[in-house]
Amino acid sequence: MTLKRMDNVLIVVDDLDAAKAFFVELGMELEGEMPVEGPWVDLVVGLENVRAEIAMMRTPDGHGRVELTKFHAPTAIRAEPKNAPANTLGIRRIMFAVDDIDDVLARLRAHGAELVGEVAQYENMYRLCFIRGPEGILVGLAEQLR
Repeated sequence: MTLKRMDNVLIVVDDLDAAKAFFVELGMELEGEMPVEGPWVDLVVGLENVRAEIAMMRTPDGHGRVELTKFHAPTAIRAEPKNAPANTLGIRRIMFAVDDIDDVLARLRAHGAELVGEVAQYENMYRLCFIRGPEGILVGLAEQLR
């Protein structure tokens, strides 16, 4: 087997501070942030003269990471509608397990998050919902029922 684990998910944002605050409120921890530029970055991402700032957010268990990236050069482009629906091709959302979905929703609403549909219950196993955060980021929340 060649795959070891999923290391992180990259989200390109325009307002890095708002995105960091959103994910901190969700319960993630800022692992570190730094500027990135130079020939190695250009080679990896296939662009020229890249100047970006990244913030690595880590889940409390230390196993999951979200990399937030603000491109200063070249300027980021929007490839789809700002608030693309869940059936748009491509990666649509990140799902997080939470202890109390109502509490998380209340805290994230203070950061501009909006409920996409409704909180729904799947059998006697989960309460689930999608929310849209800063930059139109679609986040799923799952509360396991006991």
